[in-house]
Amino acid sequence: MTEQIPGQRPSTTDQILDLLLDALAERQRERAPSTQPSPRKEREATPTAQPTAAGEGELPPTRPEPPPSAARRPPSAISHPPPEPKPEPRPGEEGWVPPARQPSIDTGKLLGRLAILVAILVVAINIPVKSHGVSLARILPDTASLIIRDGLVLKGSGPEIYELQDNKLRWISSMDAFEHMGLTWKDVHVVDDKFLGQFEVGHPIHLLLKCDGSPHIYALENGKKRWIKDIETFTAEGYVWDDVQFVSCGYLRDLPDGPSIPEDAGPPPQP
Repeated sequence: MTEQIPGQRPSTTDQILDLLLDALAERQRERAPSTQPSPRKEREATPTAQPTAAGEGELPPTRPEPPPSAARRPPSAISHPPPEPKPEPRPGEEGWVPPARQPSIDTGKLLGRLAILVAILVVAINIPVKSHGVSLARILPDTASLIIRDGLVLKGSGPEIYELQDNKLRWISSMDAFEHMGLTWKDVHVVDDKFLGQFEVGHPIHLLLKCDGSPHIYALENGKKRWIKDIETFTAEGYVWDDVQFVSCGYLRDLPDGPSIPEDAGPPPQP
């Protein structure tokens, strides 16, 4: 510290030095407290220097100490953002594991057995159960469910097959007539004899053949042609002109001859 001459005003430099010494002594007392009184305790109240000129006597601004929270944190205390989760691999990509297989209820096996059962039932109901080849599928329907109409083909317990025309049963006299009419066994409905009994019996259906180059008419039965002697016999046998089918004369000649109608009419003429 510089000596001060009595009666002389301390200079700015001396004032600054005194302030620095006071601050240094205060810092030492805080760090290492001592029982000895401070040599400059009597100078607790420091007179404020009066500036004599512009800029003289101004104290330098003291730098504030940073708060403890502003101290630099160690590198280990710096928080880092959590790492982003790695996306799971998709099917077909590397590392993908298929999910566990769920227990099966054997749907395919169940459907296969059902299909076999249906096939067995279809075959069973279509197997002919009678000598005329009528299947169970044709027997099962109830006769009450049939629609009564012309052209309905019916069969009872006997071998006769009928076609319903004008609410009358017309017997189809031969299989030749049956096939010539374009019928099949699928067209035949097997019914009770009681059901057939409610209809009136009409004229039989015969297959009658004639060619343009000949006046003779023949009835085709069992693959053979039977010559009908005359018109009177034609009418007496119950034949009708609607049953006459026109074919070629060559077709008639190729058919074998059967007994004439009537049988005592003599040998049949050729068309």
